[in-house]
This record gives sequence, structure tokens and C-alpha cells, in this order.
Amino acid sequence: CLSFLSVRLFQSFRLPALQLHTTGALMGATVEDFNHAKDKLSKLKKDPGNEVKLKIYALFKQAMQGPCNIPKPSMLDFVNKAKWDAWKSLDSLSPEEARQKYVDLVESLVAAETPAQPKASSTGGQATFETLLVTTEDNITTIVMNRPEKKNAITVLMYNEIKRALELAANNDCVITVLTGSGNFYSSGNDLNNFTNIPAGGVEKMAKDSGDLLREFVKAFIDFPKPLIAVVNGPAVGVVVTLLGLFDVVYATDRATFHTPFSQLGQSPEGCSSYVFPKIMGNAKASEMLLFNKKLTAHEACNLGLVTEVFPDSTFQKEVWTRLKEYAKLPKNSLAFSKQLIRGVEKEKLHLVNNQECERLVERWLSDECMNAIMSFFQAKSKL
Repeated sequence: CLSFLSVRLFQSFRLPALQLHTTGALMGATVEDFNHAKDKLSKLKKDPGNEVKLKIYALFKQAMQGPCNIPKPSMLDFVNKAKWDAWKSLDSLSPEEARQKYVDLVESLVAAETPAQPKASSTGGQATFETLLVTTEDNITTIVMNRPEKKNAITVLMYNEIKRALELAANNDCVITVLTGSGNFYSSGNDLNNFTNIPAGGVEKMAKDSGDLLREFVKAFIDFPKPLIAVVNGPAVGVVVTLLGLFDVVYATDRATFHTPFSQLGQSPEGCSSYVFPKIMGNAKASEMLLFNKKLTAHEACNLGLVTEVFPDSTFQKEVWTRLKEYAKLPKNSLAFSKQLIRGVEKEKLHLVNNQECERLVERWLSDECMNAIMSFFQAKSKL
């Protein structure tokens, strides 16, 4: 669960809030837009993330001062080195172009903060979601992870909303339930900006709370009573991959990839994958994924049994949804009872595995080894 780790990382490596101020008169017709953009930036409610902050910083410096003209910071000065690299990467971009790109970027951030909140059909009335699109139509409840600008990275709010959407789907009149992603990604896994404020109990409390959140999240998938289908519309990373073993059917576009980089980040498996993956693909292949971070193509995942079927990206949505609509015409109770027979015998074991995995992850998140792995990851990323 990468999100928790950002707390420990930011304790020693946090990009400071951007201090945006003018140092001279701007030329051109975009002065007013540029100043408005600065005002809008200061009023953003959500942290756009370090990568976006670096882009904003670089564009601002390029607009105000032109190409980077300051000495390169020490490699050990991670923050200023990252800022210098971002500014330097703009090379000979003109100040006018930088101002326009700055305005465009800020406008996109503002637009992303004001999405329409769709309503979800449920037997208990209407429910609204901020990070999901949830609909029920043709006997299918569809849950769409809806943060395309962040590659559908999972925030704490999204964890809770997916859990709530599953609870609603379990109790409404739908026959099958589908989880998919918006845009070109299924999901990039956990959002590293989840935990930027350390609670009064410190990182230990945050680790425990994160473990409890993950435990309840995975439990919702283990206990889901109806056929659950993953429509993997693009790359998938981390927890959204490990959960696939708890789905009844997994359809993927041939553009999808599946990656679980746990040991690379000093962590351990989740989503019951430590038990389910070896059962699905055998110990050796599961170890390649869970221990040695092997990224699978869609066809590789299908050959190993993690994915049910792979479709050409050009016809993926049409073929899959045609099939799902036919599934949704089948008798609801027959499907639910059949799933109970198939899955029921394993349920107690899955809950035990889920508890063990979450306990181990809490220990991992608090370890120096995990912290060092994360630091190495960000240092390598800053060199790109």
C-alpha cells in the first residue's frame, strides 16, 4: 500500500509549497491570464502531487526568468535537484510558451477538482461518489474508478467509496457487478499523496489505520455475493492486480499490463495474492510476480490463468460489454448460489490470509528497509 509510505518519505523529502511571486513586468497578451492562473493555483483544494508541482515550478521559472541559469545542486539535495532538473528540462522554451503552458496546466487542475458527481442506483436510494462513476443498467452495476488525470490512482476516499459501492451492489437488484477504469489506465495502484498529514498518534497509528483500511477493503471483495467481473481497460499496478484473484472473471485489453512491484519497494503481497496467485499460476510463476516484480503482458497473464480472456484494444469495449449484457440476463439467484458453492469453501482461508498479509504490511511500512527502498525509488525517479 504505497500511499502510507509517502508520510515517511515526506518527513525527509517534501517539496515545499511553491512561492509564486513576480519579479518583473510580463510582456504579451497572456499577462492577465497568467496572474489569474496564479490566483487559482493558490485556491486549489487538492494537492496535485509532486510531479505536477515540479511542472508548475519549472514553467513559472521559465516564464519569469527564461532557461535555467543557476548551478546544478548536489545529488544529495533531493528537493532542489528535482526542481533544477524540471526547470532545466524546458531548455529553450520561450517565456511566452511557458506562460501559456502554465495557464493551461492550472486550468486543467481546476477543472479536475470540479467533476460531476454521478448518482448510483441502489435499493436504499441514491448515493453519490467523488472518485467513482457508479451506475446500474441492464441488470449490471458498473463501478468505474474515475481519476483519469491520476491514472485512477487509489486514494483513501476511493478505497472507502469502492467498498461502499460494493455494499450497495450486493444489496440491489443487479445480476452482475463490474469494476473498470476511466481513460487509458485500469489503475496505477495507490496514490502516494494519500497521507501527507501525520495524525496525533504518529506514523505508527497511521500504519495501523492503513492496515485496517486495507483489511476491510479486501474483505469486501472476499465476501461479495454476486458474480464480480474485472474489465481491465489498461495497465494495472499493485493492489488492483492482487485483487484479481478474488474476481470471478477477468477480461483484459491486449494493451493491459500487470505489475506488483512489492519487494522493489520493501513491501509484501496483499489482496490475498500470497495464497491465490500460487493456486492460479503455480508457485514459480507467482514468485516471479510477487517476489521479483515481473510485469506481465495481458497474454502472459491469460496464459497463467490470472486473466480469463484477452481482446484486441480496438474492439475490447464492444466485445466485452456485449458478452456482459448476455450474462446479466441469466437467473440472478442461480448465479449467486453457484458462486457460493465455488467460492464458499475458501472464504475462511481467504479471511485468514487477508489478516496475515495486512499485519505483515503494517510491520513493513514501519521498517527501515522499506523506507530505504522508497528513498531509492524516488532518487532514481528524480534522475529521469
